[in-house]
Amino acid sequence: MANFSKSNVPRFSVDVYQNEYLPEGSGEVNAIVTVTATGGGTIGSAVAAPQLYAPGQGPSAAVAIMVDCSGSMDYPPTKMRNARDATSAAIDTLRDGVHFAVIGGTHVAKEVYPGGGRVAVADATTRAQAKQALRSLSAGGGTAIGTWLRLADRLLSSADVAIRHGILLTDGRNEHESPEDLKAALDACAGRFTCDARGVGTDWEVKEVTAIASALLGTADIVADPAGLAADFTRMMETAMGKEVADVSLRLWTPVGTTVRFVKQVAPTVEELTGRRTEAGPRAGDYPLGSWGDESRDYHVCVEVPPANLGQEMLAARISLVVPQPDGSVQNLGAQGLVRAVWTDDMVASTSINPQVAHYTGQAELAQVIQQGLDLRKSGDIDGATAKLGRAVQLASASGNADTAKLLAKVVDVVDAATGTVRLKAKVEEADEMTLETRSTKTVRVKK
Repeated sequence: MANFSKSNVPRFSVDVYQNEYLPEGSGEVNAIVTVTATGGGTIGSAVAAPQLYAPGQGPSAAVAIMVDCSGSMDYPPTKMRNARDATSAAIDTLRDGVHFAVIGGTHVAKEVYPGGGRVAVADATTRAQAKQALRSLSAGGGTAIGTWLRLADRLLSSADVAIRHGILLTDGRNEHESPEDLKAALDACAGRFTCDARGVGTDWEVKEVTAIASALLGTADIVADPAGLAADFTRMMETAMGKEVADVSLRLWTPVGTTVRFVKQVAPTVEELTGRRTEAGPRAGDYPLGSWGDESRDYHVCVEVPPANLGQEMLAARISLVVPQPDGSVQNLGAQGLVRAVWTDDMVASTSINPQVAHYTGQAELAQVIQQGLDLRKSGDIDGATAKLGRAVQLASASGNADTAKLLAKVVDVVDAATGTVRLKAKVEEADEMTLETRSTKTVRVKK
């Protein structure tokens, strides 16, 4: 491997925010863990990731763009044209040397470019060829998203690269395969590539699209107006091109007698990671964090430790970051954080809630009550929906989550944000309700 300067190599840091003091008899320990990757310099205990590459080139990467070509993409006819234009814009954003493929998705998956079970390598010629191939895209057929994902997996795995990523666009429900088939495809693809999913228009199922992004550690969003697709695809591809380290995992070690209650991402979105743990030796487990560029994310770790006597202290958890190596081993990125527990009879110290923990507990509740409120609204439970969405308004206001507050205001009339007093709007645009549901897990970061 070439010996390039480390000035542009991604570096990682781990910072832990918690109130370590517990009252006698208590054993629940909460901590917010901030993981930061930066392209240069060090932050805290930052260390260089193992990938080295020439400045300006970036790491090796492969991208598969999956475009819905089902019959509904013809209604209105501009939708298919917007999808072609968006895919063309994404192709223009590809960095030279990146492997890529375009897939047309209906009830079957079709290789649009380059074909032959291969991926192309981006340069001026292949980008032009790919954009020419997009002209053949036409609408017709059903929707079986699992087949699109499996083809993307086969194509991406044919490239010997560090980063594998998918971009998926759909405008309808996954009606031509069973939910079990889609879940099986997601299970097969999880950990093999990351994927951003977008729903265009208002005829798709929010829970399907968000489940795809969640399983494949990507982002989900709505593009209500197809005219906005090109800008959104360009942003997604720019983000994908900025990824530098793949398959990062948070490794959590806990001492004997300790139970991990949950691990969840809480910024920039709420994402449950508890069930994705893979064992990593005695009392250690790995939680997948996906691919990283120059960015920072927050995680909430909650563990239950055996209660101890006043004045005692213990290490409740040790957090590190690891990445897999070609030989099947993992490399520790060196950045480490410690979660502590100290038992005290100082009531002020032991009952104080750490600001970061309090903030993100509220943000997680905010995401939950929005989902519950919208589900109750759809089922006709007006009182239940009003109560949940009122609580959402209260939480969004208290935490300064202005974006979510604006989305809520399109579904409810806010009487008093501070108390969560609201009235459901009699008429709500479908796009507004779907936008709120799709973006309900987006959080605002705590002011440190």
